[in-house]
Amino acid sequence: MSDHRRPGLAAGALLLTAAVAGCSGLGRTAVGTVTYETERKAVVTVSNPGVNGCHRFSAAGAVRVENATLIDIIAYPTPDCTGSNTAYIPTTLFDNIVPGDPPWRSYSLVH
Repeated sequence: MSDHRRPGLAAGALLLTAAVAGCSGLGRTAVGTVTYETERKAVVTVSNPGVNGCHRFSAAGAVRVENATLIDIIAYPTPDCTGSNTAYIPTTLFDNIVPGDPPWRSYSLVH
């Protein structure tokens, strides 16, 4: 490799490193949407939810959840992402509650 290309490669590598480091401090989001349906058939879509933390469904809860993000999610029957009887919903798939079970109240993203 010629000597005049080395400073350009070094500058490019430095710029790339700075760009990655600068973005790492931003709140990460799951690219895509989480769409859910309530017992009353209302459809709600959440775009690019944050990767961290617990996310609540509307007060009515969710009876069907479609995960169109790039990250798997877990749906919970409680408003604080705890408890058993959860549903693991992989990316690009959906799930419905079992008839007779209470609606899901919250979800978290697997990361």
